[in-house]
Amino acid sequence: MFKTGVVIGKFYPPHRGHKYLIDTATRQCEKVMVFVCGKPEQTIPGELRAKWLQEIHPTVEVRLIDDIYPDDDSELWAKNTINWLGYVPDAAFTSEDYGGPWSYFMGCQHVQVDKPRLTVPISGTAVRNDPFGNWEFLEPPVRAYFAKRICVVGAESTGTTTISQALADHYQTVWVPEYGREYAEHKMSQPDPGEWITEEFVHIATRQNELEDTALREANRLLICDTNAFATCLWHYRYLGFRAPEVEAVAAPRPYDLYLLTNADIPFVQDGTRDGEHIRHDMHRWFVDALETQTVPWILLSGTHEERLATATSVIDRMFFKKLSVISSH
Repeated sequence: MFKTGVVIGKFYPPHRGHKYLIDTATRQCEKVMVFVCGKPEQTIPGELRAKWLQEIHPTVEVRLIDDIYPDDDSELWAKNTINWLGYVPDAAFTSEDYGGPWSYFMGCQHVQVDKPRLTVPISGTAVRNDPFGNWEFLEPPVRAYFAKRICVVGAESTGTTTISQALADHYQTVWVPEYGREYAEHKMSQPDPGEWITEEFVHIATRQNELEDTALREANRLLICDTNAFATCLWHYRYLGFRAPEVEAVAAPRPYDLYLLTNADIPFVQDGTRDGEHIRHDMHRWFVDALETQTVPWILLSGTHEERLATATSVIDRMFFKKLSVISSH
């Protein structure tokens, strides 16, 4: 058992090979420091990678460093590591060839962990090249980063929930229900619900974002969203008659990969709470106009449920899956 241990790497991105390495260090050391090497040109920011590692390994200390040193100068890296730590570690844990000379120049023991990648056959390059194909090697916060967000939007009673559930079943993943519907049903059940106000829509959009972020960690490559904060902006316009910068500010920074707009070509179904049959086709046009002004790809889903599902899955398969065999795997 060592008193102190150190692990260093790019973790670009963190995967279960890295987890195995750090877990090995924590089992053999009382205290472990993990250094994340970050460069500005890396597409996944070092700050984010360090945050993920701290979440995955809450008992270790994670520190981000600027990777401005030559890779082949083990003596310099050893000197810097001691300076960063403030002491000479008892052991250095690596899965790479640099581990031996790096440890030697620090004057500590080298523990090599799964160098041939037999225990956990994965690399950061493989994940970056094909995150979906290497999904099993990713932890929840990293999966949330790579998952694709597909959002279903549409006017009232156009089948957004039905197609969202069907897509989640088809891709064996999770979906995010429409929080605004839950909120509206509760509001309308009150003795005096009052008129809608902007603050309510800010709350609805914010809560919808929170539900999405939580569900992303459970997603199997895709996250299906039944509406989102972008759509909440249109619902604000539908009920209050004007746009709200406060709601749009909540929606603005959200990244999506595909919008599916459900057409108003199916019968209106009154479930006891809906009040928008008279404005349904107008609202559909509002969605078309709004989607045309943003940059995320979108498609229109029309016809029967089966036709809509076939259209959606065809587009999703073509956009996000290199191999059809990947779709049904976990």
